[in-house]
Amino acid sequence: MSRSMRRPKAREVVMVALLSALTVVGNLMSVSVLPIQAGTGMVIVSGVAFGPGVGFLVGALARFVNNFFQGQGSWTIWQMMTWGLLGALSGVVFNKVDLDKPKSRDFKVVIGPVVFVLLAELLAYLSYMVFPMGETTFWGWRLYAFGAAGLLLGMMFQRKQLPIDDITLSVFTFLVVFIIYGGIMNIATMFTGAVVSGDISRETLKGLYITGAPFDLWHSIRATIFVFLFGEKLIRKLERVKIKYGFYRIRK
Repeated sequence: MSRSMRRPKAREVVMVALLSALTVVGNLMSVSVLPIQAGTGMVIVSGVAFGPGVGFLVGALARFVNNFFQGQGSWTIWQMMTWGLLGALSGVVFNKVDLDKPKSRDFKVVIGPVVFVLLAELLAYLSYMVFPMGETTFWGWRLYAFGAAGLLLGMMFQRKQLPIDDITLSVFTFLVVFIIYGGIMNIATMFTGAVVSGDISRETLKGLYITGAPFDLWHSIRATIFVFLFGEKLIRKLERVKIKYGFYRIRK
């Protein structure tokens, strides 16, 4: 039986369930107690530590369970998909944890996602100046669409190469939460709201991207603070758990 088709071991299922439970608890505490976004941060940590497969499972399962407490609805599938995507992307771009390597910050992140995102946003601004399309501000759909293209290209360019340190993790978290999570959930807001209003249009989506930007920014900042404070420490702890109990790192 091939590795991709083999049955998961019991300890692997338990670890996914445990990480999902921690993510749910962290998210609920972030809503009511903590000034940081521990739920989104834990999804990213899970992806970095165990790879894209586990990252996606933790994100999707945790969001589904979380919404039993915060409310299920047509938005749940969008949130499951988006949290899962954050976990999967995190597992794709970061390199394997080296527990014996001294803590360092080599800032390899600047040659990957950051540079591509900055170049993409510059193109977005130029496109706004040349083709405004009746828009009165640059801070809208272009910020997300061009940013997402740049971020994904940067991830492909630096796949499995990003170092695991607090600065790199924080920069990655800020970009992926604001651009990917925010970009998709603004689309979700239009479609879920259309159940009541019946309004699905390009103008509606443009308005949602403009009004949603402050909320997406606040979400990304809170998740970044969590990852900066606890991300590297949690990943190193999880790496020791993997070594002790014989987990493998899913890389597809």
